[in-house]
Amino acid sequence: MNRLFLLVFLSFSLISCNGNAQKSEKKNSENYEVSKTEEEWKEILTPQEYAVLREAGTERPFSSELNDIKEPGTFVCAACGNELYRTKHKFMSGTGWPSFDRAIEGGVAYGSDTKLGYQRDEVHCARCGGHLGHVFNDGPQETTGKRHCINGIAMDFEPEEEK
Repeated sequence: MNRLFLLVFLSFSLISCNGNAQKSEKKNSENYEVSKTEEEWKEILTPQEYAVLREAGTERPFSSELNDIKEPGTFVCAACGNELYRTKHKFMSGTGWPSFDRAIEGGVAYGSDTKLGYQRDEVHCARCGGHLGHVFNDGPQETTGKRHCINGIAMDFEPEEEK
């Protein structure tokens, strides 16, 4: 019974995250430094990246290779290269998505969605408006108390250059 409940819950969670949150941003895409038509985004993004970044989708938990990255570096937007997060603010949340206790100042913007029946704080790239994930108040209490739960497919990793 517990397996069935978990399967139904995960299925609902993944489906419900593929909503209309990006529609208002698509209409206001000119508010971002990087602005492209949906056709242009489809040309430069993979179908999976497009589903998350432009349609507010959610990747499967534990599917991102970025979950295991611990080396120093910067996580950047997969759509525009904007710097979003640093490895030093990453932590293992056990949720299945890369998690950070804070973003790089000016790297992300925030909105809200109610697709699951309650309000959540949504995280977007401040440069192109791409959907990244959500912020929750269950992060490490010894730092910010925040958990930026971010889709790995929405980011690329740039290792810190050795000097």
